[in-house]
Amino acid sequence: MDKSNDNGITRRAVMGGTGILLAAGTTTATATAQTQGSATKMDNPLTKYPKPPFPSQTQPFPGLASKMDPRPDHGETSYEGSGRLMGRKALITGGDSGMGRAAAIAYAREGADVAINYLPDEEPDAREVVDLIQKAGRKAVAIPGDIRSEETCRRIVSEAVEKLGGLDILVNNASRQQQRQSLDEISTEDFDATMKTNLYGMFWLTKAALPHLQPGSAIIQTTSEQAYDPSANLVDYAMTKAGMMSFTKSMAKQLAPKGIRVNGVAPGPIWTPLQVSGGATQEKLTSFGSDTPMGRPGQPAELASIYVQLAASDASYATGQVYGAAGGSGQP
Repeated sequence: MDKSNDNGITRRAVMGGTGILLAAGTTTATATAQTQGSATKMDNPLTKYPKPPFPSQTQPFPGLASKMDPRPDHGETSYEGSGRLMGRKALITGGDSGMGRAAAIAYAREGADVAINYLPDEEPDAREVVDLIQKAGRKAVAIPGDIRSEETCRRIVSEAVEKLGGLDILVNNASRQQQRQSLDEISTEDFDATMKTNLYGMFWLTKAALPHLQPGSAIIQTTSEQAYDPSANLVDYAMTKAGMMSFTKSMAKQLAPKGIRVNGVAPGPIWTPLQVSGGATQEKLTSFGSDTPMGRPGQPAELASIYVQLAASDASYATGQVYGAAGGSGQP
């Protein structure tokens, strides 16, 4: 039997009251968490970004994102990191715009140091990316160069390794896309340029990077829905994207025993400079993305989290996979 204190309150009553307070505190904390969770902003993907028709516009290849109308969203103001890639060192080709730029911004905000490769004509866009990486408090390395040269690919990797202090993420993203209405219109020079940029460059860069990659490293290719649903006027480009997908799956099997993961991202219609610099007809450009279930093209920022996930260590069992993002019409 509990003895009463001078105020007539028993020990049992005190302990019971404490239990009530603890329960109340737990309930309050749970309610607060639920309230905070329910307050998370939800975006309607149908209205989140611009829909066609878009203004007719052209730029000389390779094009600049900064001159597009509307300007693409790469996550410049929206992407928030959480330290998932802290201390990692990444090399991204085509890092000045499109998915490469979105990945560069996201990687930096997740804690990685980032080297970007791009064509010299893309310098204005590249400088913006360098500035964004540095504002995230990470090291930024700008490496201009045309990856159609094996020597240049070796230099790009060597410079990235030297200036970053190592390398553990390689994103083969740079690509050339020029639409041609018939096979007769694809010159040998055109064909060679597309193959060298999209396939040879990926091959040379990966080969040069492999000696520097340790277990836990990741290689990511930007392939495309064109790999499995090719357009009639993108014959050479679609061929290379299918090749990139096959390369991803083969290399995943080859490198899995070494602890290196290889995956791909297969975008659908994404609003990038490829479209305004010869990658689409003006008719296709003005209605770009209208034939997807969402009725609009994707923005590079909408794929950033996929590149982060494939590079992050908590995706350690994912290799040989191709992740799609095509507004409802993708296959992988």
